[in-house]
Amino acid sequence: MDWDNLRFFLALARTGTLVNAARTVQVDHTTVSRRIQALEKQMGVPLFAREASGHRLTEAGRHLLPQAEAMEAAFLSIESSSLVTQEGLSGLVRVGVPEGLGTQVLAAPLAELARQHPSLVIDLLALPRLVHLSRREADIVISLERPTRGSVVVTKLSDYVLRLYGARDYLAQHAPIASMDDLAEHTFISYVDDLLFSKQLQFLESFFQPQHFGLRSTSVLAQYQAVRAGAGLAILPAFIGDRDPALVQLLPQQAQFQRTFWMSMPAEIRHLARVQAVWQFLRDVARKPQSGLLPQPE
Repeated sequence: MDWDNLRFFLALARTGTLVNAARTVQVDHTTVSRRIQALEKQMGVPLFAREASGHRLTEAGRHLLPQAEAMEAAFLSIESSSLVTQEGLSGLVRVGVPEGLGTQVLAAPLAELARQHPSLVIDLLALPRLVHLSRREADIVISLERPTRGSVVVTKLSDYVLRLYGARDYLAQHAPIASMDDLAEHTFISYVDDLLFSKQLQFLESFFQPQHFGLRSTSVLAQYQAVRAGAGLAILPAFIGDRDPALVQLLPQQAQFQRTFWMSMPAEIRHLARVQAVWQFLRDVARKPQSGLLPQPE
């Protein structure tokens, strides 16, 4: 299969129109159209539905999209390694990530990467809110929801697990928890509902309706500290909760949730060596067992 055709496929899938796709890959829109037609002929199925507002992926196109993105990520990784070897790394890369992931998993490795490349500057925006590529707030963004708009390169970074935790001291002073019914006797720590920055954080309401909250916060780190202080129970990422011996995981069969981190960057900067290198570095860090993101076998 011709990689160039897939490159045009990704551009059209991300932008939705021939004109915008052509601008992304810096060719005439007729070239994009011709390449898409060649790919559809090769695949034997239409990949886009032509509509008045632009081009929409068909079911076959949606099936091809993650495979094409995986090929793109592999290509960028190879190209990045070559460029780093030849040129070294220099300049600024700004990375926007959810607060917990940034502080607990990525800060130390990124600092080490910058130490290895003195001319490279990394800004880590670890915030309890969305960081927007469209506003150019960052070069690389890790988010809880897969971006669906704009000319961006997207890859699935990693799944991660959340669990219910309580502090050992708190549990020693309160009624034991052996079943879901026992939770009614306990205080909870959670997010502020009307300030949630992602629907992927709405796990507590589908699991249990607390009668009392000890603290609600927009910050997962504030929630974590409140749990450690014995203010109540909370659902926390396992990469935070499992690392703290002061916390105990509760109801492991019922209180376990899985979410996904997605990583994206503007398509127009994907060829920059420093951006490619940080992109691949983040993928490597997230997929190491010591990151704590992926569930480990019991």
